[in-house]
Amino acid sequence: MTGLPARHKVVVLGGGYAGTFAANHLRLRGDVDITLVNARPEFVDRVRLHQFVAGTGEATVDYGTLLGEGVRLVVDSAACIDTAARTVRLESGRALDYDYVIYAVGSRGAIPSSVPGAAEFAFDVSELESARRLRARLGELPLDAPVTVVGGGLTGIETAAELAERGRSVTLVCGGTLAPSFSEPGRRHVAKGLSRQGVAVIEDAVVSEVRPGEVVLAGGGVRASGLTIWAAGFGVPELAAASGLRTDGLGRLLTDETLTSVDDDRVVAAGDAASPSGRPLRMSCYAAGPLGAQAADTVLSRIAGTEPAVIDLAFSGACVSIGRRVGVRQFARKDDTAVNVYVGGRVGAAIKEVTCKLAVSRIRREARKPGALFYVKGGPRPVEAASA
Repeated sequence: MTGLPARHKVVVLGGGYAGTFAANHLRLRGDVDITLVNARPEFVDRVRLHQFVAGTGEATVDYGTLLGEGVRLVVDSAACIDTAARTVRLESGRALDYDYVIYAVGSRGAIPSSVPGAAEFAFDVSELESARRLRARLGELPLDAPVTVVGGGLTGIETAAELAERGRSVTLVCGGTLAPSFSEPGRRHVAKGLSRQGVAVIEDAVVSEVRPGEVVLAGGGVRASGLTIWAAGFGVPELAAASGLRTDGLGRLLTDETLTSVDDDRVVAAGDAASPSGRPLRMSCYAAGPLGAQAADTVLSRIAGTEPAVIDLAFSGACVSIGRRVGVRQFARKDDTAVNVYVGGRVGAAIKEVTCKLAVSRIRREARKPGALFYVKGGPRPVEAASA
């Protein structure tokens, strides 16, 4: 008499775009027990958090509509990955045994402690909890009170435009160039769109201090600010380093080109928290899904005893919304460097909206049919630095 076939336990840490894709993709094999660990009982559609803050849209989705049959959701946070014991210790005190871990803990806002007052008085829009606090504060703020958004990247642009469209008086402070990942023609179009919304843009300016009711610029300029929103850069959770795994300078898990940890082949990374060969891809919803599927394929290859494939993902550009009626679709080479081609105006806004809807609909499709995800491949591997 023979025993039952062995089952393989895979714990996915993080239920964002990469983690949900990975969990659903793992269902390609029927002998895998899949546990998804996430701090919240609902999925956060981060590309819509600026809409949630402004009151123009929602940013949460029921996991019941996103996860395929057999994926177990555990609402908790990982405190440590014990690679020796092959267990994940959770904040609640529970422990989950694993054969493989997919590390998809994502990214979060990074308000710098080096800027006096920023941590105490500035809000960020990168996570659901902080977005809820910001939305509540906006509800208390007089409509004509000045709002300062710090950060000239896509998050800052979208947040500033969304609030301005709702009648807010908004200033966008850019540490360098507005929309630095876009081409010069694309940046000009973004600038015109912000101007039409009434957003005042200050380029090449650095906020050196945040105070109640004002911000201080490097060089001594002081501007009134009834509310300051920090949208300049992202960080990642410290779980990898706390678990004794090597990370890059930002704290992302160091992996090889198959997304496998350089320290432990039972730990595979995906999404914003992965740093393949120390050359991470641009943090984005676009990259998260394919990287989640790639991480799951790496685990499935190891279970099958075959060699995992290396990263093969090409970018095609990026989108930004400038309120609900205007947007810009910037095109790029496969290595993520922008070209002088973009689509703007209402058509750009429509493309942006379709892109946002696809972020969730592709997860649902993967839940219905594992392996359904299609993405552009080939060409030189795009890296984060390409869009800096």
